[in-house]
Amino acid sequence: MDPIRYKNVRGFGCTIFRKNANQITIQGGLWDESMEIYSNIKGASPNISEREWRFRDKKGNIVSKVSFKHIERDAEVYDYQGAQIAALFFDELTHFSEFIFFYMLSRNRSACGVRPYVRATCNPDPDSWVAKFIEWWIDQDTGFPIQERSGVIRYMVRVQNAIHWGDSREELWEKYNLKKPEEKERVKSVTFIPALLSDNPALMRKDPGYRANLEALPEVERMQLLYGNWKIKKAAGLYFKRTQVGNYLPVAPDDVIFWVRCWDLAATPEDENGDPAYTAGVLIGKRKNGRFIIADVENRRLSADEVRNLIRQTAQKDKATYRKAPVRVRIPQDPGQAGKDQAQQYIKYLAGFDVKAVRETGSKEARATPFAAQWQAGNVDLVIADWNEEYLSQLESFPQGKFKDMVDASSNGFDELTLSAQFNVGNLL
Repeated sequence: MDPIRYKNVRGFGCTIFRKNANQITIQGGLWDESMEIYSNIKGASPNISEREWRFRDKKGNIVSKVSFKHIERDAEVYDYQGAQIAALFFDELTHFSEFIFFYMLSRNRSACGVRPYVRATCNPDPDSWVAKFIEWWIDQDTGFPIQERSGVIRYMVRVQNAIHWGDSREELWEKYNLKKPEEKERVKSVTFIPALLSDNPALMRKDPGYRANLEALPEVERMQLLYGNWKIKKAAGLYFKRTQVGNYLPVAPDDVIFWVRCWDLAATPEDENGDPAYTAGVLIGKRKNGRFIIADVENRRLSADEVRNLIRQTAQKDKATYRKAPVRVRIPQDPGQAGKDQAQQYIKYLAGFDVKAVRETGSKEARATPFAAQWQAGNVDLVIADWNEEYLSQLESFPQGKFKDMVDASSNGFDELTLSAQFNVGNLL
């Protein structure tokens, strides 16, 4: 809504950035929001192919523009050489590199009469450059914003790629001998305004269940996204604890409606010590009551040929053992043609079984988050077996632990259970 203030200023231009194009056009994203807001403004017209809104005067002449763009890699900033953008907006600033942000400040200029300015939104990320940039506004012991500093303006200047702060422009002008008008313009005013979900009553009214969704997140993400903590990090024990197991069962329950045996294949034939790398296969099921069950885990160091045989033999065993519900085999597909070829070979080798190859995206921590949320809520049961201790130890050490194969297999298996379009309880019954 901010650029609407200047829609009638001839020559005003605003660009709103996201990391990639999909984040702009995704359902409910920036473009959808702009359609909802700008469509109600007289003289506003969208150019969908350019992802740009144009605001016209009564004669139909273009007065101002609001564009939606993405910058994914540092080198892409050079596409904006020569650009004059009066207002720069960054949605999720922590997704952008420090280089991108400060380079684009050089494009933040205009002759339209509106003083150039920058706005950015972000969620807490303790490992990002943004955390360092706004540290004056954050309690470094607790990680929470210092409320009395919210909205307090400070001033910064970059000297030899280092940021220096002051309480006034004059302080920095004098300290760094900035005398010429163009030198003085190097000093920028900065402020940080923390906001919680409670500061957005409109969203709370439109989606009252959203808070419950955030409350259901694992501890790290919940503290960051719901409470705005900038210091909490992903550490061992914050994803999985053995005390959070729902129930230990002597045998697999007979109310499972769908099984997935998900494999995490060794990325290399050997580890750094020359030993065979681990391959893990986790059998996870969805029960009629909505709970999840980990019924069996294979975690072995094997050669490539031995891995192929293990996967096929395990598929045969699962099919014979769990006759009451379908069992799907999921294997990872590495990027590139080699990964695609390997996946196709596995699918042919497992002819006669329900098998699926899926390319993994995102970090291991991101993929583990949905499974961890159910684990922390006590919705995951375990069948008592000799693999329990090894399995629980690896989960508790995640993500700091050396090995993550069983975690990856569990997370991807859970993903297959909950997100697969083919998983339809009505059809299965």
